[in-house]
Amino acid sequence: MVTKIYLVRHAESPYKNGYEKSRGLSKLGMEAAEKVATVLCDVELDAIYSSDYARAIQTVKPLSVTRQLEVNEFSELRERLLKPESIELSYDDFINAIKHSFRDGSFSLNGGESVNDVHERAIPIIDMILKKHIGKNIVIGTHGNIMTMIMKYYDESYGYEFWESTSMPDIYVMSFNKKSLMNIERIWQT
Repeated sequence: MVTKIYLVRHAESPYKNGYEKSRGLSKLGMEAAEKVATVLCDVELDAIYSSDYARAIQTVKPLSVTRQLEVNEFSELRERLLKPESIELSYDDFINAIKHSFRDGSFSLNGGESVNDVHERAIPIIDMILKKHIGKNIVIGTHGNIMTMIMKYYDESYGYEFWESTSMPDIYVMSFNKKSLMNIERIWQT
């Protein structure tokens, strides 16, 4: 029995330092969230899960409404805390930290999370979903960095270059036989 997890990376959300949890989607992002629901309209869904961050929830909300499925929020699925919100990083420092973290799973900036830290909090939720919904299709509203780290847990080839190539929104399907990853496929068309 194949279980499919549809990882839906959130749509466009203007960055505001210090507002990671509460920042929502832009107008363009809200329109893209409607398109996410359209792309998944023919997929029989068993459940919808999400990070507890507003932009991830808002991206799967139109799908939730059309399918009459509750969005089950888990803080463990939130985006990786690269650095404390009170600290500003230059774009170059931000990118260099992400590159380094994907090469060394234990690397983190002071006060931030490593890839290994994220695996410790997020993978038990993925395991729970796989166990609870055997043979079903599940949607998870997520973020680019943690989405890449989840994929990396199951397939080491995913890293910085993949993360950099993703769009907002984006949709990847991870197909599992029990807890074993069979394949990953992108279904979002820009």
